[in-house]
Amino acid sequence: MLDGKPFVATLLAPVILAFTVAMAAAQTPQRIGQFNDWGAISYQSSNGKVCYVVSLPLTKEPANLNHGENFFLVTQRGNQNVTYEPQFIAGYPLQENSQVKVTVDGKPFTFFSKENTAWTENAAQDSILVDAMKAGARMVVEATSGRGNQTTYEYSLSGVTAALNAIESCD
Repeated sequence: MLDGKPFVATLLAPVILAFTVAMAAAQTPQRIGQFNDWGAISYQSSNGKVCYVVSLPLTKEPANLNHGENFFLVTQRGNQNVTYEPQFIAGYPLQENSQVKVTVDGKPFTFFSKENTAWTENAAQDSILVDAMKAGARMVVEATSGRGNQTTYEYSLSGVTAALNAIESCD
C-alpha cells in the first residue's frame, strides 16, 4: 500500500528505471518482477550481471521537507561474490560522517554514509539484516541530511522475500 492506495508497479516503474539507468551507466535494465512493495531488477554491467530488489518508502518525515527520491535496495552480484548487500539511497546528500539507523520490527542496524548512500557498518550484518527483513513487516530508516535535518522513512516489507528469492541465482 502506498498512502492508502494499492502499490501499483506502474507507479514504481519510472522511478526504478531512472535509478537503474543512472546506476547502470546506460545499461538496459530488465524487470524480473514486482512483488507487492518490492521490485526485482537486473542489468548487465562490465563486471557481470547485477540484480537487486528495490522499494520506495511509504512515509517520509518531516512532511514539510523536499526529500527527493529515496530507495532501499538489496543487491546481488554473483560474479563478484556480493550476496544480498543492503543499502539506503537518499534523494539528497547525507550529513558527512553520519550514521544511518535502520530498524526492522524494533531490531536496530547501523549504517555508515557516504554522499547520499549508506551501507551496513559491518558486512557480517548484511545477512542478519536481510533475514530480519524477510521475517519482518516494517522497516524504518532514520538519517541526517547534509543540512542537519533529521529524516525518517518507513518501508513496507511486503513482498521482500519473494523479490529476494527472484534474484537469488543472479549470475
